[in-house]
Amino acid sequence: MTTTIAPTAVIHPNVELGENVIIEDFCIIGIPFRGYQGEPTTIGDGAAIRSHTVIYAGNRIGRGFQSGNKANVRELNTIGDDVSIGTLSVIEHHVTIGNGVRIHSQAFIPELTILEEDCWIGPNVVLTNAKFPQHPNAKAELQAPYIERLARIGANSTLLPGVRVGSRSLVGAGSLVTRDVPPGTIVAGSPAKYLREVDY
Repeated sequence: MTTTIAPTAVIHPNVELGENVIIEDFCIIGIPFRGYQGEPTTIGDGAAIRSHTVIYAGNRIGRGFQSGNKANVRELNTIGDDVSIGTLSVIEHHVTIGNGVRIHSQAFIPELTILEEDCWIGPNVVLTNAKFPQHPNAKAELQAPYIERLARIGANSTLLPGVRVGSRSLVGAGSLVTRDVPPGTIVAGSPAKYLREVDY
């Protein structure tokens, strides 16, 4: 199998594609961003980038990457191997995503977020990083969420700025997480409260 690029896809200069990559119709890869200084965009072997996905310049993406339709990946992110980003999900800039992370459809991941290996982000999950949006110092005081390895965030949950979700923990669907979640625990509700320890 060889790399296949649909005729309607746009590949900007300074994009490096691995082997056996599939880029479907109307994708745009390597878009220069404001302040762009020639940072390369690299995408590893075996990627499947589905139609209308937009990936800005300066992303370093590992092997086995998959995107759903219309995913949007902003600039200067580091994305590991075997990562999946679902349909209509948005990854802002300067995000770090570890190997094996699964981000389902219509999730929002703000700038500076860290997602460790094998964590799971359910559909319609919203992570936030600005405690006081539109405040004059909002950008300088961002507090991004930190999701540790193997943590799972249930569908339709919202995490407030600076929340850290511990390894192997589980956030129940529809939760509003206002404070850190200890490793190996289950929380749920609005605001999310401790339920019990994870037993699997």
